[in-house]
Amino acid sequence: MAEKTTAEKLATIQQGYTLEGPTIELGVALIDGELHKDAPVRLPLSMMNRHGLVAGATGTGKTVTLHMMAEQLSTAGVPVFLADIKGDLSGLATAATGSEKLKARTDSLGQDWSGKTFPVEFLALGGDGNGIPVRATITSFGPILLSRVMELNATQESSLQLIFHFADQKNLELIDLKDLRAVIQYLTSDEGKDELAQLGGLSKATAGVILRELVNLEAQGMGPFFGEPEFDTAELLRTAPDGRGVVTCLELPTLQTKPMLFSTFLMWLLADLFEDLPEAGDLDKPKLVFFLDEAHLLFNGASKAFLDAITTTVRLIRSKGVGIFFVTQTPKDVPSEVLGQLANRIQHALRAFTPEDAKALKATVSTFPVSDYDLEEVLTSAGIGEAVITVMNEKGAPTPVALTRLCAPESVMGPSTDELVKSTVAGSSLLSKYGTAVDNVSAFEKLAGQAAAPTGDAAPPLPAPPLPSPSLPSEPRQQRNDGGGAVGEVVGALGGALGGGLKSMVRSFGTQLGRELLRGVFGTSSRRRR
Repeated sequence: MAEKTTAEKLATIQQGYTLEGPTIELGVALIDGELHKDAPVRLPLSMMNRHGLVAGATGTGKTVTLHMMAEQLSTAGVPVFLADIKGDLSGLATAATGSEKLKARTDSLGQDWSGKTFPVEFLALGGDGNGIPVRATITSFGPILLSRVMELNATQESSLQLIFHFADQKNLELIDLKDLRAVIQYLTSDEGKDELAQLGGLSKATAGVILRELVNLEAQGMGPFFGEPEFDTAELLRTAPDGRGVVTCLELPTLQTKPMLFSTFLMWLLADLFEDLPEAGDLDKPKLVFFLDEAHLLFNGASKAFLDAITTTVRLIRSKGVGIFFVTQTPKDVPSEVLGQLANRIQHALRAFTPEDAKALKATVSTFPVSDYDLEEVLTSAGIGEAVITVMNEKGAPTPVALTRLCAPESVMGPSTDELVKSTVAGSSLLSKYGTAVDNVSAFEKLAGQAAAPTGDAAPPLPAPPLPSPSLPSEPRQQRNDGGGAVGEVVGALGGALGGGLKSMVRSFGTQLGRELLRGVFGTSSRRRR
């Protein structure tokens, strides 16, 4: 077959990216080394809940790409969540200043550029940073996610689930780390040894291992993240008074010391959103778009239950109107089950310095549709701010592969000043809700005899929960406080390690906490009253 002419390649891209509805303007196509302003490369706003991948070697412009996309989503009225790994996404709150170099680039793209600020909310895990403190209760986080943070093996994870089950039976609320520590210490004490024996499948030695890992979490300074007031994930869905979507920027100044907490927290956010949001079907634009930077942290060393839950969440949260973009170095960082659900692909340059790099390059090329480009050559020669793109068009088909020079952000590509960040936080409506930690009566106080409330059984003793394989639900959950009907079905499908016997347990639990403990994709629950 004769090679296509430049004009034919241009026509293919122009036709493939001619879209009717609102779009994110990604850039313009590069064909045979020449930039074509008349071949814009776009991503339909209505397809952003089909999820995506932004990949590329370090220093190729991935962060600038998600920065630019976040700006346009906000302008379109779509809330955005960003994890600020490197500390430079706070620049969204500061208008960029033009320069001759920038003007030359934007003119070459036909981009109508002007410096702008965007509505930004700053968060910080447990107050580790300048942002609004974000906390979650131990009960809400759940045993599967907590096992991930503590790096427990499968047996220890199952044992932790039994500990949560015991705490729920006994009305021992697990709010912070000292609550869970108190319950484990009770079970391993002489006073609690009969209770430990009744649980079945939980040895004193394994309970001791979990207790030691819990102490390690406290020693690593993770205690402030677990507690109340718990962050309401509905805060991520807000728009500014002018109709633009609020960009929620999570500060991560100590990510290198707490990578597991960071990645697991992101899945807690998604799991909580999944439980709260109603089915939405196809929308003109998503309700929220997540950008999960350093995505490999989610998957490294993850248990099968955790991976199954991630896969199921990614598959099903699309119907709730939420889009997820994984940001990482190569597609091989993402399991194939998840990668297969990422319809929108923005691939920056890769390096091929080692045999391992060469394998990663070939694997990346194999994930793209057949194109008019020599992708191995293009992906090793693309410049900073350039990427190979294919997305899903409005009919649900992949667009032609296009080497693209990307649009420039209109806010600062770097950090805002500390003074601006602090003043933004001080003026936030969230500060009064989440700024001050509270310590309500819970398991620690009850076991210490400091509360008048009795610690009796919440329900008759029940058998230890089985650990079935996940399956897909036949119908979505219709309401949050339904006492276990449709909710039980969702849990049976999505729990990964919580299902079967636990669904029947829902019907016999007499407390709201008992019912809600079983709802989450990861065994998470919410004690909030909305």
